[in-house]
Amino acid sequence: MERMSPLDATFLYVEDGVTHMHIASCAVFEGPAPDYEQVVATIAGKLAKIPRYRQVVRFVPLQLGRPVWVDDPHFRLEYHVRHTALPPPGGDAELRALMGRVMSQPLDRHRPLWETWMIEGMENRRWGLITKIHHCMADGVAGTDLLSVVLDQEPDPPPPEKDVWRPAPQPSDLQLVADAVVGLAMSPYEQVRALRSLTRAPRRSLTQLREMAAGLRSYADSLLPTRTSSLVGAIGPHRRWTWVSVDLDDAKLVRHTLGGTVNDVIVTAVTSGLRQLLLARGEPLDDLVVRSLIPVSIRADDARNTYDNRVSAMFADLPVAIADPLERLTAVREQMEMLKNSHQADAGVGLTALSQFAPSAAIALAERSVMQVMRRAPQHSINTVATNVPGPQHPLYLAGRKMLEYLPFVPIAHGVRVGIAIVSYNGRLAFGITGDFDTAPDIDVVAHGIEDAIAELVGLADQGRSSRSRRQARSA
Repeated sequence: MERMSPLDATFLYVEDGVTHMHIASCAVFEGPAPDYEQVVATIAGKLAKIPRYRQVVRFVPLQLGRPVWVDDPHFRLEYHVRHTALPPPGGDAELRALMGRVMSQPLDRHRPLWETWMIEGMENRRWGLITKIHHCMADGVAGTDLLSVVLDQEPDPPPPEKDVWRPAPQPSDLQLVADAVVGLAMSPYEQVRALRSLTRAPRRSLTQLREMAAGLRSYADSLLPTRTSSLVGAIGPHRRWTWVSVDLDDAKLVRHTLGGTVNDVIVTAVTSGLRQLLLARGEPLDDLVVRSLIPVSIRADDARNTYDNRVSAMFADLPVAIADPLERLTAVREQMEMLKNSHQADAGVGLTALSQFAPSAAIALAERSVMQVMRRAPQHSINTVATNVPGPQHPLYLAGRKMLEYLPFVPIAHGVRVGIAIVSYNGRLAFGITGDFDTAPDIDVVAHGIEDAIAELVGLADQGRSSRSRRQARSA
């Protein structure tokens, strides 16, 4: 039995019939497709490295403590590994429709919180694998690590070790309550221990407190309502999804020639895609900014392949009103630099740490109440979400077939109608765009806008590089 962290539990508490809190990806492989039984056997050989895949969530009676993970005595792998096929012609449109339908359904909380769908019938002798896991199990970085464990690092890996797993006995409700009561009794001790650790290093602690206070002030400013747009409003339970992929080297060229970081280039491309969407909808852009929640990983290197959430957040005002692409990149670069200095991520870490000491029932009630209010009166503080996760820069394989593309999915919540996830894999950048089915039927405009923005920035980088070469030649 293992208790969830407050952040992991949050993703359970805020979920309802409209907000589905699962993250996902669609991996596309070269063909021919293996047998379904071969895919099941391959995943079965990796289960010993992924305990969460055979565990279920148990809630503590009266919410005296946070939910816990326990072994599932009824685990059946074939329930989680599913088999489907696209209708002819098996192209991108059919794949987008399937992904949207799968993402519109919540995961069954009575079973381990994940599904994998093997997809046949794809054009060009390809096949796919949709992997869907609840956010309480992993964040984006952990989800990418998880895929790297399920897949192979080489086409012909050694056979897995024999799996001798036996589920541990399920705890009774009385045991859950007793464990939670012990945890509550320990809370004052933990608070005293934390206070002692602060007094041992007062100068460092004072610096951390100042940084957290600065971050909280920045948080407060960032949560002021923005000017309304069609990106914000009520959503339903159904989803649309599309994607676009570009060369990672193109983003690196722009960074090297025009300045900033690869992440600045990515955020600029996202800004450009949302700008094109708003223009296509005929909305005025004068002085409009689109506020994006940007998750920030706080996962240490020694916590890789640990499946939980270790993430904070920043809030960026995307300058969609700026028409010039170079000025837009400069504005994004300045915005991201300002956010790094604002200590917003530090404030998020501090708030998460403080939630360790709050009663679980109070947190659950507060978060559900907030979601009910947002469902009735959508918020205008956060307009979208953009999450960027670095993936493996080498090929991965399943059943001897090379993964060609790794396409991400990000969930959206009340008031947010469009979200974007970005993942890099083997020299490519994939932008997965999630939209509410009823209010965002045109998310393909975002995809085209992102692709056009990268091409435009690459063109400007080429011009800058040519001008630099000519100046160097003249000076020589």
